[in-house]
Amino acid sequence: MDSKMAITPKGLKFMIAGVLVMIAGFILLAGGASNDPEVFSWDIFNFRRLVAAPIVILAGIVVTILGIMNKKGE
Repeated sequence: MDSKMAITPKGLKFMIAGVLVMIAGFILLAGGASNDPEVFSWDIFNFRRLVAAPIVILAGIVVTILGIMNKKGE
């Protein structure tokens, strides 16, 4: 029976990097709340939360998938 890992060390590094990129995207997504619940805050509709954060999160997902799909010979 072969006891080698299914994921290579290079793939594991890619997976960890992808998770860190996703965490960075969720940090970019956070914030924009108002101190007063009666006052609406337009900060939730800025470029960082609507465009940049989802792109960073999707990039992290792609990097994680690449780490999982990495070939053993590479």
